[in-house]
Amino acid sequence: MVTMIQRMLLLVCLCLLLPAASAQDMTIEELAKAGTELLDGYSVEDLIEHLEIPTAEEWSDFWKSLQGALQSGSLDDLSWLLPYVETASGFLKTVPQGEPYAAWLEQRLDYFDMARSVLKTVPGPVPETRPPVERAPGRFRLVPPPRPRSTPAPAAVSKRRIDTARSSATWKQKLAGRPLPPNAKKLLPTLQNAFRSEGVPVQWVWLAEVESTMNPAARSPVGAAGLYQFMIPTAERFGLQTRPVDERLVPDKSAHAAARYLKVLYKQFNSWPLALAAYNAGEGRVGRLLKKSPAKTFEAIEDSLPVETQMYVPKVMAVVAMREGVDPLKLPAPTAMQMPQGMFLVAWVFE
Repeated sequence: MVTMIQRMLLLVCLCLLLPAASAQDMTIEELAKAGTELLDGYSVEDLIEHLEIPTAEEWSDFWKSLQGALQSGSLDDLSWLLPYVETASGFLKTVPQGEPYAAWLEQRLDYFDMARSVLKTVPGPVPETRPPVERAPGRFRLVPPPRPRSTPAPAAVSKRRIDTARSSATWKQKLAGRPLPPNAKKLLPTLQNAFRSEGVPVQWVWLAEVESTMNPAARSPVGAAGLYQFMIPTAERFGLQTRPVDERLVPDKSAHAAARYLKVLYKQFNSWPLALAAYNAGEGRVGRLLKKSPAKTFEAIEDSLPVETQMYVPKVMAVVAMREGVDPLKLPAPTAMQMPQGMFLVAWVFE
C-alpha cells in the first residue's frame, strides 16, 4: 500500500521533471498542480515500483550536456549523447507534464541521430557509443559519463562528415515521408493567416515544426516556449505578454511575432538562410561573423556557427521543401503588411 508520505515524495520527485528555467517562474501552488497532473492516469504503486525519477541535479546535468553538445562543433559529442537523449525523450513522453519538453526534444533528437548516421556512413574512425547504464531493469542513468578518448578522424574525413551533416540533400533524404505533426492541419490556417497578414511568405510557417513539433505548449530547458520557441525578452520585443497570460503559447499571437522577427532578420541580412541562422543562433552572433567575412552568405560563416545551427538551417529548408513543394531559396522577400481595412503598412519592423 502506498502511504501518504510516499505519494507526497513521488509528487515532489515528479515536479523535478520541470527544467529549472520553467520551475523558477511557477508558484508553489502551480508546482503542486503540475505534480498532481503528472500523477493523473497512473498507478502510483506502479510508478514507485518501476519508475526511477531522475533527481533535479541529474536533469540539470543532462540539459547542460545536451546544450553543450548542440553548441559545440563536434558530431562525435552528439553521437555519444544520442542514447541518453533517446532515453530522456522516451521518459518525458510517459508523463503529461513532460510532453511540452518532449515536443521540444523530439526535434533536437534529429541532430543527434544525424550525427551518428553520418559517422557510420562516411568512412573513418567511429567513436564508441555506449547505451545508458542500467541501474536496475528499466532504470537508466540519465547523465552520460565523460566521452572516452578516441582516435580523431583525419581533417579531410571530418570535413566530409560535417558537410554531409549540413547538406540539404541529406536532410531531404532523412525527412522524406515523415508524417505531419499531429496539430498541423488544425493550426495551418491560423499560422498562414498570421504570416500572410505580416507580409511574410506563408511557407515559413513550417518553422514551427522544427522549433516545437507544432505543439503550442512546447518548452525548452532554457525557458523558450510556444510554437516558435520565444525566450521572454524576444517575445516582449515583438509584442507578446508573458504575464499573467503567456502569449507565447497562443498560436495566432506567436505566429504574428515569429513573422515580425523573420522580417527584421531578413531586412538585416537580406538572405533567408542567414535569417534562419540568426533565428537559431542569435542575430548578434551572425552579424559579428559577417563583419569578419568578405562573403556575406550563410556558407561563408557556417563553420563558425554552433553545430546545431549548421544543421538547423538545412533542416528548416528541407521541411519547407517537403511540406510545400517549393525551393525555399526562391521564396520572395517580405512585402507590405495588409491591414484589415485594405490599407497597407510597410512590412519592416525597426529595432
